[in-house]
Amino acid sequence: MVKINPEIITTKKGVVEFDITKGELPVVLSVHGGLGGADQARVMVSWLDSDKYRLLCPSRPGYLGTPLESGATIEEQADLFAALLDELKIDKVACISASAGGPPSYMFAIRHPDRVWALIAIDSVSGYYDMPETAGALTQLLFLSPLGQKINKMLEEKRPDLFLQQLYQAEAYFTKGQLKRHVDFALKSPGGLDFVKAFMDTMYPYDRRKLGTENDMQQYRKLTHLPVEKISCPSLIIHGTHDADVKFYDGVYAYEHIPHAERYWIEEGSHLGFWLSPRTQASQEIAHQFLDKNAGGQ
Repeated sequence: MVKINPEIITTKKGVVEFDITKGELPVVLSVHGGLGGADQARVMVSWLDSDKYRLLCPSRPGYLGTPLESGATIEEQADLFAALLDELKIDKVACISASAGGPPSYMFAIRHPDRVWALIAIDSVSGYYDMPETAGALTQLLFLSPLGQKINKMLEEKRPDLFLQQLYQAEAYFTKGQLKRHVDFALKSPGGLDFVKAFMDTMYPYDRRKLGTENDMQQYRKLTHLPVEKISCPSLIIHGTHDADVKFYDGVYAYEHIPHAERYWIEEGSHLGFWLSPRTQASQEIAHQFLDKNAGGQ
């Protein structure tokens, strides 16, 4: 289980809640997705060695202790990241985004190129986004209501197999055979259920993440494609081919339009394939190598 000690700081662009690890090391900024916060940002980068990289994990506006007034638009959120670095006296960071954290991260690299020494986008939104068609009424009840979250927690503890089925059906385009293979893998994988529990805990309680989640939806429905061709830092795009939440074409678009971008496609990867799939180890090793290779530019 990941433990954080969040702080609140006032920057020139607004109030920000954040968690940061200690040390004089290259800094990695982790930008969380929907229903998240600083806790989710920390779980996202739990695969990184904290005695090799310093991990900076803010709550985006509308999530947990960061008020929505600190930046509703992706441009404002990008500028808020830069203002946070100013207050913490951090010159440059590598930026790692996931899911709905993609747009403000891409915009951060575009608007503040001198502050980003590398970018990794994991199953990240790169343009228009709306609630996926796989998220039916039951899924929305389970994930977007206090009652549903109580049911989820009970399922996690008592019937993890049913919970995983529900999770994968909402966020992956799997056949019945693929669904069974991935559920079996998660149940048998060392640390698999621990990751699921830690990740799901970063979505509770929903009422402290509701404003940010609803704001993301409002902002991302206005997008077409982000101008990622303006990104100049070394970039690695990682995406699951079977992601039903943030579609595979979001990753393809970013890879094809960011100059000199590198990519790693997670075959049969769900929305959480980077963290929980038969290809997790390979995916994370690629990301490790990319950061190590570019850390000299920080």
